[in-house]
Amino acid sequence: MSRFVVAAAIAGVAAANLHDRAYYEAKFFDWLQAHKKTAKDGSDFIHMLQNFADNDDLIEAHNAGNSSFKMGHNEFSHMTNAEWAQYMRFGFNNKPQQKASSIHSAPADVSSMASSVDWVSAGAVTAVKNQGSCGSCWAFSAIGAMEGAYLIKYDTQNANTWTGLSEQQLVSCDYGILKNLGCNGGLMDKAFDWIGDNNGICSEADYGYTSGTTGETGTCKTTCKNVANTDVKTYTDVQTNSDSALMSALNQQPVSVAIQANQPAFQFYKSGVITENCGTNLDHGVLAVGYGTYTDGSDYYKVKNSWGTSWGMEGYVLIGRNVAQSGGMCGILMGPPSYPTLA
Repeated sequence: MSRFVVAAAIAGVAAANLHDRAYYEAKFFDWLQAHKKTAKDGSDFIHMLQNFADNDDLIEAHNAGNSSFKMGHNEFSHMTNAEWAQYMRFGFNNKPQQKASSIHSAPADVSSMASSVDWVSAGAVTAVKNQGSCGSCWAFSAIGAMEGAYLIKYDTQNANTWTGLSEQQLVSCDYGILKNLGCNGGLMDKAFDWIGDNNGICSEADYGYTSGTTGETGTCKTTCKNVANTDVKTYTDVQTNSDSALMSALNQQPVSVAIQANQPAFQFYKSGVITENCGTNLDHGVLAVGYGTYTDGSDYYKVKNSWGTSWGMEGYVLIGRNVAQSGGMCGILMGPPSYPTLA
């Protein structure tokens, strides 16, 4: 596409948006280069450009307000919210739900809990990963909880350099009737069940993740060797709708949680604590790795996502804690939250 045609297309975009064409042109070409994005053809380029301009206006308007969190551009800036949701294939399936054999209840004495917890700084959380275009969030959440339990109990790896455990093995092998559904979604509790039945799980290095690129569940491979001490003895559900119960569980280890994430607030989240514009129709599995109080005084849960490091606060999001919303902000208390205990 020639520079002249591009300029003409941008002129059309700018006519319907907040700024002139030079503003969008500069930002869009910088974004294309930064995220290594290319269009399939001329019409796709114009479509991406229009989406980018609309999203830029959305981000600007949001950040000009008094919201508790900021939005920003990321690798999803060329998509409408509907296109992004289709790409992400939000994969938390909360029906049919299953029950754990034990429940982690709220403590009788909340003063016994730490005022803040951060398992990332404590070395019990591996690097942020990227699920890509596969509804495998459930596998990334479950593996994150497994990695946390393993690092805390055995401390035999360095979380900063260890690639961790295999999401792909869960996606491809924990598949079928009464099990999980690969790129079409799943439950973290079912994943813990499968790992227990399998007497452990392989490493990321031995069974690497491919479904994010292919968009396919893939065929189960049985040649990898389970990492020692990764057998799940049992898993525990956390009492629902209770901040003190989830905080108590987080005093022990990272916890798998489910949230609603198909909103613009999540598509362009950049920093701060989400305390608004977030529903409770659970569709995404993530990993709670701590809690604390932000610089503006907002209480939060620190949550590891699986959308890469260009999203959010280097792959993390802060979700409001001690809020009035039933089920917790974004439904984080509803799941129920859960965590594994290793054999």
